[in-house]
Amino acid sequence: MPGTPPILILDLEATCADDGSIAPEEMEIIEVGAVWVSADGRVLDTLQCFVRPKMRPQLTGFCMALTKIDQSDVDAAQPWAAIATHLADFARRYEGACWASWGAYDRLQVARECARHAVANPLAQLPHMNLKATFAKARRIKQVGMMTALKIVGMPLEGTHHRALSDALNVARLLPFCGLLAPVNRANER
Repeated sequence: MPGTPPILILDLEATCADDGSIAPEEMEIIEVGAVWVSADGRVLDTLQCFVRPKMRPQLTGFCMALTKIDQSDVDAAQPWAAIATHLADFARRYEGACWASWGAYDRLQVARECARHAVANPLAQLPHMNLKATFAKARRIKQVGMMTALKIVGMPLEGTHHRALSDALNVARLLPFCGLLAPVNRANER
């Protein structure tokens, strides 16, 4: 696939609660994980940033248990406006590329966060691809979560689930099963 531009995979973690106290439209990004993947499946670069929430700076116990993100991680982080600038710079690394996420949530959450902070969308220059839908279409199944997709293709989870960079890297591993990359024989790599 020479000349095929890389794909930027993005995953986000956000404030959350299990008691209904944080509505979906009030969730705020607390971690960004992004990975550039070449057409042959190689990881070219990664980005991981914590984000300090504006409306609800105190994480719930549920959120910390789910994401394994500590209050001190977000307290020490920059706000979304600064992180959006970092993400925009990271997203400009390759021409003709697109960005992708597992489902529509990440695309919608970036748009919400940009509106909340009155900043430009850092990914606006790239078209978005919903890999959850692409995977389901390629497999002729209903859409499933990333963990289920990994099980379907016989791959174990690598890293920590509900951590943005780990999840982005796991989604990148699913690209060949979405019909976007040729499977890579990693047995011969050293």
